[in-house]
Amino acid sequence: MSPDPHGEAATAQSPRYAAVTRSLYPVIVAVFCCVLLISNIGATKLIAVGPLITDGGAFLFPLAYVIGDVLSEVYGFRAARRAIITGFAMSVLAALTFYLVQVSPPAAGYENQAAFEAVLGFVPRIVLASVCGYLVGQLLNAYVLVRIKAVTKERYLWARLIGSTAVGELADTLVFCTIAFYGVITGAEFVNYVVVGYLYKTLLEVVLLPITYPVIRAVKRREPTYDLAHAQ
Repeated sequence: MSPDPHGEAATAQSPRYAAVTRSLYPVIVAVFCCVLLISNIGATKLIAVGPLITDGGAFLFPLAYVIGDVLSEVYGFRAARRAIITGFAMSVLAALTFYLVQVSPPAAGYENQAAFEAVLGFVPRIVLASVCGYLVGQLLNAYVLVRIKAVTKERYLWARLIGSTAVGELADTLVFCTIAFYGVITGAEFVNYVVVGYLYKTLLEVVLLPITYPVIRAVKRREPTYDLAHAQ
């Protein structure tokens, strides 16, 4: 019996692939997750600049809020929440992976077990701190931005970017610093760490506004479903 041209034979000769949409959303989410993971590792080191104390996550983590603003502004709260949950899942996966590597017996010629434990062995606590602060901070950031946008529409982008960051970063910094380093640094030193971290991250958002503005505009233009009829 000859094969049905519309049956198994035709299917076997015609490989199928999913279509790649024009949306930038998956790319932005991927960058968002990478920024979070790299920051978690960098945050294991405390850094002193004169009397100021911060951690290595300060170099990159504020960009997570910039990207979070882009997600919330362009795609809305639900899409931003999906990205936040994805980042949460990747952070947990990284922590579990580092833990399994740490407890696995080192090979005979491997001499860096103690160094690995000293740096990445601390990551689970940092990830716990980051995830808790990040969930609270990013969700608040997205919620506040979307609520302000409901009132301002496409106007006053600067107000929702700064306002949402001020709220989100405050919650994030308090939760993260407390879980990650409470007991490690105490007293005035701990207060210094919290205040410096919050002010730095919030002010960086302001400094990056000239970059955030064109990025958001470019993403809006690239998204075929975004309505620009009433945009500035």
